[in-house]
Amino acid sequence: MELGLAALWLVLFLSLGLAALPLASWLLPSGARAGLAIPAALATLAVVGHLVGQVAFGWPAAVAGLAVLVVGSILTAGRTDIDWRAYGEVGVVFTLAFALVIAIRAVDPAAAPLPVAIGEKFLDFGLLRTLDRAGSLPPEDMWFAGEPVKYYYGGHMLTALLTTLSGTATRFAYNLALAGFYATLVSAAYGVAGALVDPYDVSRRLAAGFGAFFVGLAGNLETAARVLVWLLPDALATVVVDGVGLESSVLEWSPGEFYYFEATRVVPVDASDPETAMAATEFPFFAWLNGDLHAHMMAQPFLLLVVGLLLAYWRLPAEQWQKRLGVLIGVVPPVAGLLGFVSLWSFPTVGGLVVLTVALAPTDPATVLPERYADRVGPREHWALEELRRVGFGLAAAAVVLALGVLWTLPFWTGVMLDGPSRSATLWDVRTPVGSLLLVHGAFLAVFAVALARRVGGTLGRPLAAVWIAGGLVLGATILLGFPALGLAGPLVVGGWWLLQETDDVGFATMLVVAGAGILLVVELATVEGERFNTIFKPYAQVWLLWAVAAGALLARLVAGWPASRLAVDRSRLATGASALAAVLVVTSGLYAPLALVNHADGENQGPAVVAEGPTLDATAYLEYQYPRDAPAIRWIDSREGQPTITTAAPGGYVWSPDEGRGSSAPASLTGVPTVLGWYHEAQYRGEQPYQQRLEDVEDIYTSENASYQRELLETYNVEYVYVGPAERARYGQITVAEVSGVTVAKQFDDVTIYAVD
Repeated sequence: MELGLAALWLVLFLSLGLAALPLASWLLPSGARAGLAIPAALATLAVVGHLVGQVAFGWPAAVAGLAVLVVGSILTAGRTDIDWRAYGEVGVVFTLAFALVIAIRAVDPAAAPLPVAIGEKFLDFGLLRTLDRAGSLPPEDMWFAGEPVKYYYGGHMLTALLTTLSGTATRFAYNLALAGFYATLVSAAYGVAGALVDPYDVSRRLAAGFGAFFVGLAGNLETAARVLVWLLPDALATVVVDGVGLESSVLEWSPGEFYYFEATRVVPVDASDPETAMAATEFPFFAWLNGDLHAHMMAQPFLLLVVGLLLAYWRLPAEQWQKRLGVLIGVVPPVAGLLGFVSLWSFPTVGGLVVLTVALAPTDPATVLPERYADRVGPREHWALEELRRVGFGLAAAAVVLALGVLWTLPFWTGVMLDGPSRSATLWDVRTPVGSLLLVHGAFLAVFAVALARRVGGTLGRPLAAVWIAGGLVLGATILLGFPALGLAGPLVVGGWWLLQETDDVGFATMLVVAGAGILLVVELATVEGERFNTIFKPYAQVWLLWAVAAGALLARLVAGWPASRLAVDRSRLATGASALAAVLVVTSGLYAPLALVNHADGENQGPAVVAEGPTLDATAYLEYQYPRDAPAIRWIDSREGQPTITTAAPGGYVWSPDEGRGSSAPASLTGVPTVLGWYHEAQYRGEQPYQQRLEDVEDIYTSENASYQRELLETYNVEYVYVGPAERARYGQITVAEVSGVTVAKQFDDVTIYAVD
């Protein structure tokens, strides 16, 4: 196993964070600085690298990013206090998280398609390999030769820069980057959750630990429900299965049959259709265990960086209006632009967070304006007018932040996304069942229900029982009306918003609760046309992240007996009850990780490369064992310089079954060398007509009886190599391209012939 490379990447990430620590300390609130230093470093490297990469990618982009980072820290080092010890603490958290994923990937390293692996690894590895070959940005699409990538590739671009800095081969960098991004996320959650309780008499480390656990190790309650059904008598087990909407087969389940994928498929895409597919409701531990180096995963540390920056705005006093304004429109926008570039689904979330932060912050939003303007738009006496004024400020601020974010990453928007097929948002009239919602979000909802019920009861001077009864009636009514998400998330929005206006001790964590509940309601009401699966999947991942750090902070406060001063209840009783709640939630949400690790380490689930060689971080080591007929040819293509165009069997997908003619565009995906047409989702990126045209052209290249037309197509697509392997022979039968003049054998293998085109 490549322990030396793992140590090198660990040192690289920690060194980048160390270099960014002065800058992070100047920009971010105390408590969050150390945890967000590495995300701040990576964000700087990515934003600068993207701009410079338009001219020259690779070393010029990486060096420019490092230079800006170092200069920024030098300029800010003397303006702030730097807590080196706190960074050491975060470094320990980072190292433990990094080592966990290294251990997981060592026994399951394959960046492979179905049936060897599950997920979108061919897309992720292919993008990374393509960027390693690219001389400038945007990179050429490996599955649509001659055209730029039409996908948000920012996280892969950043990984390619880290690969350059470390001098690591892509086949190892894939798994090392997975470990690095996971550790960055967990340590960022540790820092943010701890920072959320800074103003209160609460253990920072307890809150930080809860936050890191909920983000990095916790699973949803589907696994706990399965275990409960297994333990209960049949009659009660049936009640549970029916109540939460589990499949009846769960009644026969036992822990020995655990499969790590099942917990992420509990929300139906269309609940009105019993045969509908299930949307992905992933949580971070599953995502990294599954091992896709995917966009929504790499975006998460940067979303927490935005949260940290907005927390700084929230806590800065009115007299520091210049710094508040600087953070809001000077620092948040480039990170927002980066988020759009890394995962487009996260971009509007930044706008929503800005609206809520500006509207609900303790300091009046008008104070960021010069005094002569602030007086004209100051507070209003009527509460409704005041709320409208604050929300108006929030909307204006969000518009500015998002517009500036687009400017910071303008080449991405104009060169990659602008001319792709557009999709509109449409209303969605099918509601998610209450059981599914509770399985996915139940652990967090329990924390928020207790925290807000206690605080609302104390503020109103009402018994807790009255608050619980009122909440139960609301939920019951919405279930009867067929809109249970409104009964679960609506009270969080209304109660959280009201508390933020009425009291100053619920804090920024409550704003994150409101934000997550708002996303949940939007997903229930609207969908992106043709993208219901992703409309649930990608926003739910963000809800999990926002709620996980908020739950960490609020649970720590509850364990400390908050809010005893507002309730006629002994503080120790509140603390005891909250401690019991914390124990239950840690156990129930923590069941998934150990079962999944055992399931994943089982010899039957290990990739063929691991079975044959033992632990490795080589993402392509499976190739010789699983696909021995294609392996030498693909290795040969990978050794080519630059990005020569090849053609392979089309269409590709995520399944590689050569004997069935399903080549999955493997030569392109594993080498970054572009093929004329690959993955069938290119139709989604570029439109059906261009995709179908290339599909027909590829078939003609291989099988046409008109040699002149074949030569014309080869020239049109600038093809340099024609790949003829098991998938091509199975798909096309009689292949005629070898008879075209100017087409000669470049390399002959036992089962693959690669032709060169003159």
